[in-house]
Amino acid sequence: MEYLPNIIFAVALIAGIGFFVRNVKKLTRNIKLGRDVDVSDNKAQRWKNMAKIALGQTKMVVRPIAGIMHVIVYVGFIIINIEVLEIILDGLFGTHRLFSPLGPVYDLLIGSFEILALLVIVAVVVFWIRRNIIRIQRFIKPEMKGWPKTDGNMILYIEFVLMVLFLTMNAADFQLQQLGAEHYKQAGAFPVSQFIVPLLDGLSESSLILVERTAWWLHILGILAFLNYLYYSKHLHILLAFPNTYYGKIKPQGQFNNLESVTKEVKLMMDPDADPYAAPAEDSTAEPEKFGASDVMDLNWVQLLNAYTCTECGRCTAECPANQTGKKLSPRKIMMDTRDRLEEVGKIMDANKGEFFSDGKQLLNDYITPEELWACTTCNACVQACPVSIDPLSIIVEMRRYLVMEQSAAPTELNNMMSNIENNGAPWPYNQMDRLNWVNE
Repeated sequence: MEYLPNIIFAVALIAGIGFFVRNVKKLTRNIKLGRDVDVSDNKAQRWKNMAKIALGQTKMVVRPIAGIMHVIVYVGFIIINIEVLEIILDGLFGTHRLFSPLGPVYDLLIGSFEILALLVIVAVVVFWIRRNIIRIQRFIKPEMKGWPKTDGNMILYIEFVLMVLFLTMNAADFQLQQLGAEHYKQAGAFPVSQFIVPLLDGLSESSLILVERTAWWLHILGILAFLNYLYYSKHLHILLAFPNTYYGKIKPQGQFNNLESVTKEVKLMMDPDADPYAAPAEDSTAEPEKFGASDVMDLNWVQLLNAYTCTECGRCTAECPANQTGKKLSPRKIMMDTRDRLEEVGKIMDANKGEFFSDGKQLLNDYITPEELWACTTCNACVQACPVSIDPLSIIVEMRRYLVMEQSAAPTELNNMMSNIENNGAPWPYNQMDRLNWVNE
């Protein structure tokens, strides 16, 4: 019976980590459904971007209030995990405050954790007020109804409860130290939880141990539950922000990629020395290459990584001129729809032993409408605004390509312009010989 708590803890830890690894494998598989793309260039710049944007949070503080609050939560999440390491080792080996021999360093660490925990609680409350009382516009857009709103609030509740449990555990521990309870040696500084101690006055030693152990177990089990909740939540960006900023676009924002097959054809047409008959014969049995994207498998894997990394913060939508003028387009919804469709494809594969069978649906029309796609001005405001280097515009452009090159479904105005360029060498419906007629008017 002496080792029963350690065994229970080990089982819970293995189960929690095992389920998390299972979800990570599903996540990786889903992302790999995308087309391959070479992002092995400019490694130095990519590492710099990751350090500056993901680790340094430089794009978060553009909006000072939300940015500073987020930095507090982010730093708290990272730093307090050092305490989680101690809790895990204590749980496995049956020790208590294993790192306490560090002495003054340990006191400094525990004191810092407590101050950060308090700041995280303050930040979480501020975030909750902004979402539910002030109701900032970008949090009440149509795509944020239902699960997205619930998910955003649930994360705040979980973080609040975890920090309160951490402080409660320390407060009971501190009181037990003062009472000289067995195993509760003098260790740590408690600048915040000492103010919770008066609430525990009058409790017997056994009751204090019960409070401390209950808070300890709920805290670590809550962290394991939170770890596995990430896969189902927008808070995957906690993990994915780092690879996403590394693989993010580093070319000038106004530079679009060209379709390689089209580029080859144009070069062949423009080369006076080229012999089109010398080109290798195409495999007649091969499926013709698809232009653009109509479903998630047509996008590249970086774009699918973007979809999973989306924080649903709405900064992209708040900056979008089309959305600001009442158009249907919301860059955030583009990313959310891409992720939802990708998850749907993943579930179909789970149900069919890893194979995908068409469900008669696709990203275009069933999730994202042409009206949304053509509302985009390709201004890159959404790309600039994103704090984790997501590129909604690249998905919009690929889906537009499909509409134009596969379905000839461009708007009338665009079709007229392309016809004029083809026939007149200019977007306007005038013969080249008549271009200077305005001079005589």
